[in-house]
Amino acid sequence: MADLPKFHPSLTVTNIKSLIPVILDNEQGLYHSWDTMFINLARVYDLYDHLVPPTEVSALAANTTTKSADPALWKRLDAVILQWIYTTIASDLLLAILKRNDTAEGAWNRLESLFQDNKASRATHLEEDFTNAVFDSFTSIDSYCNYLQSLADKLADVDAPITNSRLVLRLTDSV
Repeated sequence: MADLPKFHPSLTVTNIKSLIPVILDNEQGLYHSWDTMFINLARVYDLYDHLVPPTEVSALAANTTTKSADPALWKRLDAVILQWIYTTIASDLLLAILKRNDTAEGAWNRLESLFQDNKASRATHLEEDFTNAVFDSFTSIDSYCNYLQSLADKLADVDAPITNSRLVLRLTDSV
């Protein structure tokens, strides 16, 4: 009798966009949000090791054992994660990272490098947007505050954090 295919809960996910409602693209600068939601989902389904292999010796040994115990299931789960990545990114990013016979880890690393390798130039651009934001350009104080907070979060993502006091000063300075 042939072995029955193994079941994993991630194989039941039919609409990844309901779990990761953010589409990653180059324009909106939502890498931090997308990355956070994606990592959380990978942890929920116990698939994080497909994206970022463990470095601790005991965890690495366990990962190797799991991978070699059922290589077909490992490859299938890796393909699930790849499909999740492909479905939640814009087509220009998909074209930039798409490779035949890829792994989730490979695609993940290429995406990360697209957004993290040019930190200095992204920080400069975001800093300029932060400094030049004018309240009059927004429909409400809430939208202005959300915009400044979003820029502060993006700056933190590129290792150029804005202090809370600077954020408050920027807000009160322009209102």
